[in-house]
Amino acid sequence: MTSTAWQEFELAAADGVRLVGRYGGSGEPVLFLHGSGGGLHSWAPIAERLSGEYQVWLVARRGYGPSGQPAPGKRFADEVDDVHRLVRQIGATNGAVEPGVHLVGASYGAYVALHTALAEPGGLRSLAVFEPPLFAAGPRIDPLATRYREAFERGDTAASLAVLNEVTLVPEQIVAAFAAASAAEPDPVEARRAGLGWRHDLDALAADDTDLARWSGIALPSLVMAGGDTWPPMPETTRGLAAALPDARLVVWPGQLHFATATAPDLVADTLREFLTALPPRTAR
Repeated sequence: MTSTAWQEFELAAADGVRLVGRYGGSGEPVLFLHGSGGGLHSWAPIAERLSGEYQVWLVARRGYGPSGQPAPGKRFADEVDDVHRLVRQIGATNGAVEPGVHLVGASYGAYVALHTALAEPGGLRSLAVFEPPLFAAGPRIDPLATRYREAFERGDTAASLAVLNEVTLVPEQIVAAFAAASAAEPDPVEARRAGLGWRHDLDALAADDTDLARWSGIALPSLVMAGGDTWPPMPETTRGLAAALPDARLVVWPGQLHFATATAPDLVADTLREFLTALPPRTAR
């Protein structure tokens, strides 16, 4: 693995929110979208592993520093527009009218990627998603979003984390294991950055729904990735998503959890490389 020479970029979203990111490497462009509580660091180990073959793009989604804060009430449509502004930026950087971007997302970022591929697939060549929390949406999330916002605003970290566990349905034993492994106190600046992003993501999840059939409208070649040991109902919804997508390959990694992008970057990078390499060549236009 070689060290990537990164170049910084920023652009303004439709509502003026500043989007900040970086890109590096060479080859066909791959745009990575991070999950809730993540940021520019989330996909970096995997992007580094692919930058010798692809031009890799990382962005801090709206609400996550160093990108700007949107107004309350974020919706997935806002981030779909953000993604397409990024796709146009990638095209302009490469001097291409149709850049054919490979879109990759993890967790909530995978949810954004799905919405983008369904609503506005123009400019995209393929889709790869890792465990989008398709069960964590709709009316069940609405009161949780309110409780989270109230806890976050009064600085109650324990209450905020408890709400997030209700959203994600993480088993108590996994929560306890992570608590035991985290001896150091989290950096307060980083914790607030992640908390602000979560607040906006919950707004979007509460306004969405859990319908899996809608994803059958995505025509892009797709890769669905999953950890073999991730807790329910993630496995059921991930399999349901793969079945709904018309042109999808499902890859399940034995022994991995929802944190595989952090704990097994070689495995994730190798899976993405295999998928991207197997795609048919782009047709010249």
